[in-house]
Amino acid sequence: MARILAYTSPARGHLFPLIPILDELNKRGHDIVLRTLVSQLELARSHGFDVAPIDNRIEAMPHDDYKARSARGGLQRAVSMFSARAEFDGFDLQQAIESARPDAVIVDVNCWGAVAAAEAWGGPWATFCPYPLALTSRDVPPFGPGLPPARGLLGRMRDRALKPLFVGTFEHIMLPPLNKVRERLGLAPVSNADDMFGRPPLLLYLTAEPFEYPRSDWPPNVVMVGPCAWDPPAEPPEWLAEIQRPIVLVTTSSEFQNDGRLIEAALDALSKENVHIIGTLPSQDSAAFRTSANASLVPFLPHGLVLDRAVCAITHGGMGATQKALTHGVPVCAVPFGRDQMEVARRVEVAGAGTRLPASRLSPDRLRVKVREAMMCAEGARRVSEGFTSAGGPFAAATAVETRLLGRSSD
Repeated sequence: MARILAYTSPARGHLFPLIPILDELNKRGHDIVLRTLVSQLELARSHGFDVAPIDNRIEAMPHDDYKARSARGGLQRAVSMFSARAEFDGFDLQQAIESARPDAVIVDVNCWGAVAAAEAWGGPWATFCPYPLALTSRDVPPFGPGLPPARGLLGRMRDRALKPLFVGTFEHIMLPPLNKVRERLGLAPVSNADDMFGRPPLLLYLTAEPFEYPRSDWPPNVVMVGPCAWDPPAEPPEWLAEIQRPIVLVTTSSEFQNDGRLIEAALDALSKENVHIIGTLPSQDSAAFRTSANASLVPFLPHGLVLDRAVCAITHGGMGATQKALTHGVPVCAVPFGRDQMEVARRVEVAGAGTRLPASRLSPDRLRVKVREAMMCAEGARRVSEGFTSAGGPFAAATAVETRLLGRSSD
């Protein structure tokens, strides 16, 4: 059996969907070596993985893109952060490879230095991506602003005209620092985003149709396996069983982005509705928010404990929280604040699995209307859930690793 080294960015939202994939590989007899954020080491050890922390200097660099006043400014801040992390995560992975001597490597797509180090290593390697890919396609709109898919000739003309504006800006900001990292590792520069995503022999894409837009031109290295949604084991709190009303889950980002006003708007919007609000604030202090008789605010609660009883999930548009709700067949009201969240929110709307409300238009009244509309989308959420199941999840991901990286038969 093979020794597989996995490397993640310092984000639980990237580690958690990787865990069931590593569990499946471990179940098949492969040895798993994991480098991840320090707060999750004990959890990873409980799965039988050989685990150690990533360089602590990487964790010391949080996202600050929420401070930007424009989408371009937010992208510049995010690129600066990923570039700064790359100064350490590339060398960090090189050391892990020297120590673990793996047969294959799986790297978080957000770890630019580690991705380049995996390519420079020369052995079998893969990336995994838990958010919408910024791949261009003749079948989908330019990535970034969350445009609806094109309809007819005018729509295709729109996409051609806007591609240089959105994709060109993305590449202009991202490629120079990324190629500096690659140059230091002796790699040729990438010329565009498609080239970057095409480098790994295998890219595990943690989503599936009909949530992701259908395309006729997927690159051969991309394998869609569904969200691989996973929660850490936990006992349901006693107060959860006492809730009698239908539940509306409200999520905020696990990496701080100043989206707490989503909780405040939900409390105001739904205070007189026949629902119970459960808000999770993993990167904020729940004590800073007022509460009401029909609301419970907690720093963290595994969403699976709630979603089995939920009638709607109000999310910040994060891919993890949104897809987890849809995996359970729960319709979503997505309120995107930035990053990839505009794309996620639009996919919710296009799939008929819920509604979309831009954060710039967030108000209690508008949110109440959108939540009510989302509750009528249970059938669309069910279709998305079935698509996720059909993609194969961790089983399909592990099989792709074995067949494409390790040369095993798919029989």
